[in-house]
Parts: sequence; structure tokens; C-alpha cells
Amino acid sequence: MPAFPNPPLPGNAPLPIKRRVFIKWTAAAGLWAGAAQAKLDQSQTEPNKKVRIGIVGGGFGRGFQFHEHPQCIVAAVSDLRPERRQALMETYRCGTSYLSLEEMVKDPAIDAIGVFTEGPNHLRHVKLVMEHGKHALCAVPACWGSIDEAEELLHLVKKTGLIYMMAETSYYQQFTISVRNFYRQGVFGDLFYCESEYQHDGLENLYFENGKRTWRYGLAPMHYPTHCTAHLIGVTGERLTQVSCIGWGDDSPFLKDNTDHNPFHNESAFFKTNRGHSFRVNVWWKGAHLGGERASWIGTKMSFYAQNGRSGPAVVKKTTQLGADDAGFVQSKAQLEPYEQPDWWATDLLPEPLRHKSGHEGSHTFLTHEFIDAVINERKPAVDIYESLAYTVPGIIAHQSALQGGKLLKIPQFD
Repeated sequence: MPAFPNPPLPGNAPLPIKRRVFIKWTAAAGLWAGAAQAKLDQSQTEPNKKVRIGIVGGGFGRGFQFHEHPQCIVAAVSDLRPERRQALMETYRCGTSYLSLEEMVKDPAIDAIGVFTEGPNHLRHVKLVMEHGKHALCAVPACWGSIDEAEELLHLVKKTGLIYMMAETSYYQQFTISVRNFYRQGVFGDLFYCESEYQHDGLENLYFENGKRTWRYGLAPMHYPTHCTAHLIGVTGERLTQVSCIGWGDDSPFLKDNTDHNPFHNESAFFKTNRGHSFRVNVWWKGAHLGGERASWIGTKMSFYAQNGRSGPAVVKKTTQLGADDAGFVQSKAQLEPYEQPDWWATDLLPEPLRHKSGHEGSHTFLTHEFIDAVINERKPAVDIYESLAYTVPGIIAHQSALQGGKLLKIPQFD
């Protein structure tokens, strides 16, 4: 099946795109359909090869479709908690389980492991996986609050030569796939600004489990930035080079003694990119807001506004027509066009068994296939180690900026 670093816009797929929005991009769509066929041919070089994968982490780890992929076998599962281990076995119809990851990595029949454990354990668990010769798919973030961890992870991936992929859902949200296609067709003009929001009020309900604090207790918002940073980096490939960030907190006990020493419920960051563009990110755990993940991409010729709970999605195009504002001043008229979001998961971008709805805006089936296809074809996945660090590290520096009252800080690069 097609690989996904460059998902095409099919020219002949029966997708529900508004005619006035779709028709102007038909020619470009045909080119992308051709690219899809080229990727399809590449991906079928070893159609009988199968990846034997292990899954660790019975919470988020149950949300994927490895058991449905025609080139994957779920060989084993693991979780320290018996009830979650059992749930993994039922989800993936797998009869083999291990009491711990430390046991599972010793299984010579396993080719790769999906790590869906607690955020602060990601580096340690990925290290365990890769040092035992297995490819790694890991939940976000790639590293936890430290540049040292980022450097250690990069060294690990280079040393082993194995495939590492971060399972960032925003990269494969349906509207992000659309925006990536528009960007590659050049219809934005200069995409000079982007803004992204991840709002999750009520997170404190996940701060405790069985009366004990979880890793999310008092979590610094910008230590969990990738749902937002993927909206720009995953579209344009830019790198974030500088940041100023402001945090807000109150007298909540969650902000007094957490392991992050974090005094903020919400953090708002303003980034500069290596192309001189602007990127605003809000990660908020508190407030009377709509919740969810949303983004806007603003260009010189066209802009795209993802659905925000009140309106959208929509495309805005610059025109040569002039009008006046309510004070009588001349201004350019923009053309607003509703955009009916295609279900990319229903197309031949995925193997047929995976063409169904899945979690986080239809992204889970894409993440499943992208990792398996990368391992099968021994290629770089879309969100490889370099992209993973480019998504994660800016948040670490943004939190440092917030702790210093919004001081402008430079962001280290790992490419």
C-alpha cells in the first residue's frame, strides 16, 4: 500500500469535496494520484513479508489496528497490570503475553515493539527495545523535559540503525492531510503564519489512579507540545528556532509539588521558524474553552481554518476585489469557501482492512500502517527521529521560557 510521508490528493476517488473547492485542484490531484501509484508499487515489493510486533501499555496501546494489517502479526503484549494485559490480549486477539517489557524484549520472534507507556518512561523503554534489536514505535512525547534525553535518544537511534517512529496523531488528522496536500500544491502562496491549540480541561481526572499520583499529575503543558507542533512542522517541514512563552497558574495544589516543578495550568508560546515565519501554540489544561485540537494556516494567497467547534472547516482566498469596512476604509475582499472534509481513511492510502474510522480524527489507522510499511520496506517513517525531536524539543525550551517570564530563548536543532 502507499507510504505516507507524501499522502496524495486522489483525483478520481469518490470523496465529498465541495465542487467549487475541488475543481480548481483537479490537475494537481492527478499528479498526486500518480505519486500514490509509485508508492504503491514500492510498498508491494515484498507483499508476503509480515512484521511480528509486540505491544506494551494497555491504555492508549489498545487504540491501534495492528491485528487488522495484512502484513502484521501481533506476536505478544505486555502490561504490569493484569487487567490491562488481559485487555490487550482481547483487543489484538493475541494469546501470548509477558508480565513486563523486560521479558518481552527477549523474545527473538518479535521484530518491533509499540511503546505506549507513561511519558517519563519513553526513553528508558525505547532504549530497552532498540538495544534488543527491535524497531520502535513510541507514543508522544519522544523525550521528557530534558535536552539530555533528546540527545541520548538520537544517539541510540543512530547507533542501532533501527527504525524509530513517534506516534503523533496530529500528523494524520484528516484536516492535516488536506492541508499538507494544499501546501505541496503551492496554493497557500507563502504560508507565513500558523496557530494551533490543544485544550484539555478536566485533565486532573487522570492525575490519580488507585489513590496514587500518575505521571500526568501537574504535567507542564509545553512538555506535551507535539499535538500542536505537528500542525506546522508536519506540513511545511520548518524548524522552530526561537520561542517566548507565557504561563498561567493559580493556587491549585497540583501546581505546588509536582515532579515537573511546574507552576502552570496553561502555556502560550510564540515561535519563530527557520524561514522567518510565526507560529503561535496554546496548550491549556484549564479554562472555559471548547477543548480539542484545532489549527489555522494563513498564506498570502489562501488560508485554511480547521473545524473549531463553532464553524469550519473553511478555505479563505485572497481576491483582487475591493470593498470597505464598517468605518468606510478600503479593504480587500476575501472569498470564503466551506470545505467538506474528505475521509482520507476511506481511500487507497490505507490497506482495505484499515479503511474505517479510528481515534484522534482518523489518525490511528494511518499510524498503524505507516510504521508497518516503514519496517517492511526498510525506509524512514514520516515522523522519524529527526521529526520527533523537532516536534518535542521546542516545547521543552518553551517551558523554560515560561519559567523565566517569557524570555526569548533559542531552540537547539538536531538535524
